[in-house]
Amino acid sequence: MTDLTEADIQARLARLADLRAAIGQAIVGQADIVEQLLIGLLAGGHCLLEGVPGLGKTLLVRSLGEALKLDFRRVQFTPDLMPSDILGTELLEEDHGTGHRSFRFQQGPIFTNLLLADELNRTPPKTQAALLEAMQEKTVSYAGVTHQLPRPFFVLATQNPLEQAGTYPLPEAQLDRFLLHVRVNYPTEEEERAILAQTTGAGGGMVPTVMQGEEVLALQKLVRDVHLSDDLLAWVTRLVRASRPADTAPEEIRRYVKWGAGPRAGQALILCAKARALLQGRLAATREDIAALAAPVMRHRLLLSFAAEAEGRSADDVVAALVRAVPLA
Repeated sequence: MTDLTEADIQARLARLADLRAAIGQAIVGQADIVEQLLIGLLAGGHCLLEGVPGLGKTLLVRSLGEALKLDFRRVQFTPDLMPSDILGTELLEEDHGTGHRSFRFQQGPIFTNLLLADELNRTPPKTQAALLEAMQEKTVSYAGVTHQLPRPFFVLATQNPLEQAGTYPLPEAQLDRFLLHVRVNYPTEEEERAILAQTTGAGGGMVPTVMQGEEVLALQKLVRDVHLSDDLLAWVTRLVRASRPADTAPEEIRRYVKWGAGPRAGQALILCAKARALLQGRLAATREDIAALAAPVMRHRLLLSFAAEAEGRSADDVVAALVRAVPLA
C-alpha cells in the first residue's frame, strides 16, 4: 500500500468525506451522481452524462472544481465547432523591434483540469474525435509538437437523450473511451423544493476548497493499491465475457445483445470498484462495489439487438440480468 503511513491514508480518506460534504453545500440531492463523478475522477477516467437540460450538470462540475481548487472550463459544442476551437491554434507574431516573425501556440479551452463538454453529440465527428484523442492520450499534438495537458485532467461530456435531429451520435468505439456513462434523472419532490428555495433566495451555496490538485493525483495512485480478491477478479472476468453473445452466455444475453463489452469494461469495473471502496473509507473492494457500478460501466458498452428494442429492454435491464445470472463462485 505505497509508502504512506496508516495515519496518512486515514487522513486522505477523511478528506474524501469532506469533499462530498463540500459539494453537497451547492448540490441538493443527486448523491449517486456525485458519487459516480468522484469515482470517475479518482479512477482517472472520464464520464459521459446523459440527461435533459436544467438538471444542474454545469453547477455540479463547477462545484467540483471549486471544492478541489481546480481550473474549470465549459465548451458548448455546436455543429460549426472545429477541432482548433477546443485544442488551440498557432498565431503568427512579429517582433516590432527586429521584424522577426514566429508562430506561437495558443492553447484552447481543453488545457484545464475540469472540462465540461456540453452536448458533445451536437458537434461533427471530426471535432468529437479530436476531443476523444486528447482525452485518451492526455496530450495535444499540433504542427509536430506535443503539448501535455494539465494533471489532473477530467472531462465530463453531456448529451441530451431527447433530441436526435441535427446530432452526431458517438459510435460505439468512442463511447468505449468513457469510463462511466452516468444517467442524470429528475430530482425527487423534496429535493426539487430544496433546490427552489436555495437558488431563489439571497444566499447561495458556497463551496469551500477542501483539496488541492496534488492530493487528487495522490488519491488516484492510492486507488490502484486498493485490494481486490482473486474471487472478485474472476467474477468481473466472467461478467464481461458473459456479456458477449455466445453459446455459453445467459439466455437473455443471447437474445437481447448484438455485441458485448470488451476487456476495457473489465478494467473500468475494477478501477471504479476500487475507487468506490476508497470513497467510502475502505481499502478493499467488495461484491457490492462491483454490482453498484456494473450499469454505469457497461450500459454504453453493449449494443442491443432489435429484439431488445422491440420488447422495451434497456441496457440497464440487460446488465441487471447479467449480474443475477453470473454466480460469484
